[in-house]
Amino acid sequence: MAARLAVCLLNISEARRLHVVEKIAKAAGILSTESKFKCLSTVLNIFSDHDYNRSVLTIAAPIENLQTSVVNACKVAYREINLQNHTGGHPRLGSVDLIPIYPISHLVSLNKCGDIAKGIGNQIVSEVMGTSVFYFGTADYPNARGLVERRKEVGWYKGRHGMSYDGVKFDIGGPPMSRYGLTGVGASPYVMNCNVTIETKDFQVGQGIAKAIRGASPGGLKGVQAMAFDHEGSVEIACNVEAFASDQEKSNYETKQHVFNYTRPNEIKERIKTLASEHGIDVKGTVIVGFTPDEVYDMAYKALSEGNTTAWKNSRLHRM
Repeated sequence: MAARLAVCLLNISEARRLHVVEKIAKAAGILSTESKFKCLSTVLNIFSDHDYNRSVLTIAAPIENLQTSVVNACKVAYREINLQNHTGGHPRLGSVDLIPIYPISHLVSLNKCGDIAKGIGNQIVSEVMGTSVFYFGTADYPNARGLVERRKEVGWYKGRHGMSYDGVKFDIGGPPMSRYGLTGVGASPYVMNCNVTIETKDFQVGQGIAKAIRGASPGGLKGVQAMAFDHEGSVEIACNVEAFASDQEKSNYETKQHVFNYTRPNEIKERIKTLASEHGIDVKGTVIVGFTPDEVYDMAYKALSEGNTTAWKNSRLHRM
C-alpha cells in the first residue's frame, strides 16, 4: 500500500563526537499509537566522515510528520554543535548546514515538500533564537533557485573555521552568528551522493576531473555536480547526483508531477576512472551516501511499520 512518504538528508557539522551525532538522530524519532505506522519518523542511516567533520542523517516520515521530526533533531544539533569550535575539510556555513526535503512517494509533490521546508525554516528561526536560514528549490518561492546558485550567493563555498559572517546573505531570521552560522533549507527531487577517491595528493588533478564530469561542462554527466576535496591523504571527487526530467517510458523515479532519471553511480565512477588514468592515477574507492529513491522508500515503510525509530543501527554506513 502506497504511503505519502518524504525524506530529509540532514547535514550537520559534526562527526568526531559520535555520541552527539546519535543524540541528534534519536531526537528525530517519533513513536505513535494512533497511526497505521507504529512510529511517525525514523532515521534510516547515519553517514559520518571524520576528516570532513560532517554527518548526514537520513530521516524519513510521512510528509505531514516530517517537519516535527526534523525540527526536533535540529534543536538538539544547535544546542550541541558550536560552529566556533568546528574544524574540518568540508565547506560549511552552519552547525546545521543543510536541510533538504525530498519526495520518495508518487503521492507527494515537490510543491508540498517546499511547503514543509518553509515550515521547518520558519519554525527554526522562531524557536531557536540567533539562527538564520536561506531557502532553495521549491521552498524558494517564486524564484525556485537551485542549491548551487544559492550557495554561491551566500558564500557557502568559502565557509571555513574562524570566518566572519559579516555581510553573509540570508532569507529569514537574524544576521548569521558565529555559533550557529547559516542553514540552507529547501526541497527538490531526490539527490543521491556519490564520492569517488583517487590515489593522488595532486589537488589540481582532482579539480580538473571534478570540472570535467559536471553536468554543466561540455561532455559532462547529466545532473552531476562535483567538487574536489583533500581527504585522508588522497583527493575525493564528491558528487551530488540530481534527478533530471526524462521523456523516456522507463525511468528511475517518478513523483506526482514529473518523471526523472539519474546518472548511475557506476557511470560516474567509470568516467572518473578514465579521466584519472590519463594522469596515471587509479581509483581508490567509491562511497554511496544514502540510497536510491526506491531503496529509501522500502526501508522507510518497513521501519515505520515496525516502529523502528533507530533503523540506522542496522544500516550500512559506507556502501561501496
